[in-house]
Amino acid sequence: MSNYKFILSGGGTGGHIYPAIAIANELKSRYPDAEFLFVGASDRMEMDKVPQAGYTIEGLWISGIQRKLTLKNLMFPLKLITSLLRSRKIIKTFKPNVVIGTGGFASGPLLQMATSKGVPCLIQEQNSFPGITNKLLGKKVDTICVAYDGLDKFFPKEKLKLTGNPIRKDLLAVKGKHIEGKDVFKLIHSKHTLLVLGGSLGARRINELVEANLTFFENQNVQLIWQCGKLYYDRYKQYNDLKHVQVHAFLNNMDMAYAAADVIISRAGAISVSELCIVGKPTIFIPSPNVAEDHQTKNALAVAEKNAAVLIKESDLDNDFQNEFTALITNEEKQSELSKNIETLALVNATSDIVDEVEKLLKK
Repeated sequence: MSNYKFILSGGGTGGHIYPAIAIANELKSRYPDAEFLFVGASDRMEMDKVPQAGYTIEGLWISGIQRKLTLKNLMFPLKLITSLLRSRKIIKTFKPNVVIGTGGFASGPLLQMATSKGVPCLIQEQNSFPGITNKLLGKKVDTICVAYDGLDKFFPKEKLKLTGNPIRKDLLAVKGKHIEGKDVFKLIHSKHTLLVLGGSLGARRINELVEANLTFFENQNVQLIWQCGKLYYDRYKQYNDLKHVQVHAFLNNMDMAYAAADVIISRAGAISVSELCIVGKPTIFIPSPNVAEDHQTKNALAVAEKNAAVLIKESDLDNDFQNEFTALITNEEKQSELSKNIETLALVNATSDIVDEVEKLLKK
């Protein structure tokens, strides 16, 4: 049988959406006749990104709980009940063989209903410190695919499979496309290219850093592909007027952006770290300090300690950034060393290994 039906649920940020799309693509390559349905939060970016990848998506009226008392929090019980009922209807109508969750608000009600109906379920946890949705689901699902050791602190040990994080296949082909990438972005070949990534929504502190250093970058013969995030685009789009700067709300052709880059500045979310290990470019990590258990710093430290990236904490940026950046951009040997070392950390078969686990559930 190859006309299986799969539901994939996850979203809110690219870190949850792209793993789900990567898993779907791998399943589709193995089962071309299979049917796929994505379930996301109706007002989040997955409603745009999933159809762009060629898949159908249903939206749930769901959001997370705010840390302070707000009207949104008062609405949460109603949203949750509505989403559970909608999820039950989706599962009853679509009749999936397996449901896969990659984190984010929408995957909670969907997988809750799937497990209660006896549908085999798998979750994929990208981080070294799991989010609340996956922690709650871990007790109920059949399989938990993880990217880090030591997650038996949060999940039943017998369900854990160390696979790594799913990566978009186009990133495996970035090598050797440096000139092509620069041409796609109409960049000057004789200049260094800095790719700045603050995540799909943007990173305020990284954007402020870049803005403050635009003249410094120009003096270093550096041109920028600056993904500032959709929340910040209106503020920073004025810098598109500068010859050495390209400001983007979001990068749809991320593979070519990676290919064009000589050096990358990035947050240290789990998917970003996994992608950067595969891309193998010299990277400066500036982890967000505003995440659970400071897991971005832990992610970045795991790479930096192996001399595979540069780590600068937000609190040290004013003192250290220009010196660290100059030391990297002017030293090709250091760039080469970081590239070589970060590549050794890549788990290139993660997507395939996760789908192997999905296939085991098909046989249950």
